Amino acid sequence: MRLLVSLAALALAVELGLVIGKGGRDISEANAEEHISGYTLAIDMTARNLQEEVKKKGLPWSTVKGFDTFTPVGSYIPKSKVPDPHNLNLWLKINEQIKQNGHTSDMIFRIPRLIQHVSSVMTLEEGDLILTGTPTGVGPITAGDRIECALVDAATNLELERVAFGVRDRVAGYLYVPPN
Repeated sequence: MRLLVSLAALALAVELGLVIGKGGRDISEANAEEHISGYTLAIDMTARNLQEEVKKKGLPWSTVKGFDTFTPVGSYIPKSKVPDPHNLNLWLKINEQIKQNGHTSDMIFRIPRLIQHVSSVMTLEEGDLILTGTPTGVGPITAGDRIECALVDAATNLELERVAFGVRDRVAGYLYVPPN
């Protein structure tokens, strides 16, 4: 079976990214903050049609997030520039229409818990990036769309990062051939 991903099958979502500055394994929630060096703004893209197909077959679906260009990331924001990572607004627009507008205080798991969990599964290394989850409003994109998103300190209304890009078809498309 060969599956081709079209842009119409892609969904995207804005997320806060944690940049790891000090590696570790089995990091406790109490010590998690000392492992963060900074933050970034990230856009998580998913090939929804592939996700449904491989899930039905019981196959791993991590590939649906791993194609080239699927995780645009903004600039590095030093930890010192973010007084409270649980008091940030994230928004995403497609063609000037707000599709996502959320607050990091609404995350299901707080940042120390995320670091504790991820480090219980794998060793974190300096420079690793952990995406924290997305506000509601994940949406599809098509060629010609204009994407814009931002990360804003809610206490000061200071914009920490903005990412903008256009969407175009990939010449060869995205082809996935699942294992037998």
